[in-house]
Amino acid sequence: MEKHQRPTIVFSRCLGFDTCRYNGQSISDPAVEALKKHVNAITVCPEMEIGLGVPRDPIRIILLEGEYRLYQPASGRDVTDEMNAFTESYLDSLGEVDGFLLKYKSPSCGPWGVKVYDGYSVNKRPLAGPGFFGGRVMDRFSGLPVEEEPRLSNFSIREYFYTRIFTLARFRQVRDARSMKDLIKFHENNKYLFMAHNQARLRQLGRIAANHEKLPVERVLSEYEKGLRELFVKVPSYRSWINVLQHVYGGMSKKLSDAEKKYFLDTVEEYRDERIPLSVPVHLIKSWALRFEENYLLGQTFLDPFPLELTEITDSGKGRKL
Repeated sequence: MEKHQRPTIVFSRCLGFDTCRYNGQSISDPAVEALKKHVNAITVCPEMEIGLGVPRDPIRIILLEGEYRLYQPASGRDVTDEMNAFTESYLDSLGEVDGFLLKYKSPSCGPWGVKVYDGYSVNKRPLAGPGFFGGRVMDRFSGLPVEEEPRLSNFSIREYFYTRIFTLARFRQVRDARSMKDLIKFHENNKYLFMAHNQARLRQLGRIAANHEKLPVERVLSEYEKGLRELFVKVPSYRSWINVLQHVYGGMSKKLSDAEKKYFLDTVEEYRDERIPLSVPVHLIKSWALRFEENYLLGQTFLDPFPLELTEITDSGKGRKL
C-alpha cells in the first residue's frame, strides 16, 4: 500500500477553488493551498447551488418564532427550504469522504460559530450556531474530521487535522481490501500514534483486530472503523506525546551511549517547555531506528503521519493553546 493514501476531502469552493463568495471573490489560505496537492478535492458552494449567483446579496441565519431560517435581507427572500433540500440531496449522494474543510462563519458552510440573529432585527447581539450546510455535515458525519480554514493557522490543530484525514484514508484502503492481515498490520503500524491519542481506545482496537470471536471480516472492519473515529476525539496533549517518546526511547536506550541518552532526555524537556516542536525528538528517534535497523519502529506512522511537505513549524502564535 502507498505510504500516504490520498484522502478525499470536501472543501467549500470559495477556499481558493473558485471566485464564488457573495462579493465575487475567493479566499486564499496557505494551509488549503498546501493541502490541495495531497488530497482528492471535492468542492461545493451551497449558495450558488440554490441559484443565488455571484455576486449576490448576503444571507444570514435568523431565529424566527423558535425556528432557524435562512434569510436575504436585501431582497426579503427566505431560502431555507431551498438550502435544506439541496443539503440533504447533496450529502445523500456524496459517497465516501475522509473529512471536510469548510468556510469560517458562513451561514451556509460554517460548521459552528456562525452569527444567528434574533428575528429580522440586527440591534440585538447575535447568538452563535452552525450554518445550514455545515451543521448537517456535523450531524451526519459524526467522527469525521471537520475544520474551518482559519483554525489551520494553529500548529496543533493543523497537524491534528492532517493526522486524522491521512489515517482515515489509510484505513479506508485496508477496509476496501477486506483483509484481516492488512487490518492487523495497520493496527501494529499505528500503535504509537494511537497511544498518543487515546490508550484505552488503542487497547479496544487491538481486541477488535485480534478477533478472538472469529467474527466475519466485514463486521470486524465496521467495529474497528467506529472505534478509530472515536479514538480521535481530541488533540493529544504534550504529556501524551512525552509518554510515547519515553516508551519508544526505553526500547532503544540500551543501545545508546550515556551522552545520547542525556541529549534525548534534555530534548524531551525542551519539548515539554515549548522551546522546540515535537518533530525534533521524533526525528531523533527515527535517526536511531535507521541506525539500529529497527524495522518495526520504522514502520510506525507517528514518525510521519502525513506527507512531509505539509509540515510547517510556524504557528499563529498560540503555541499549544487551542
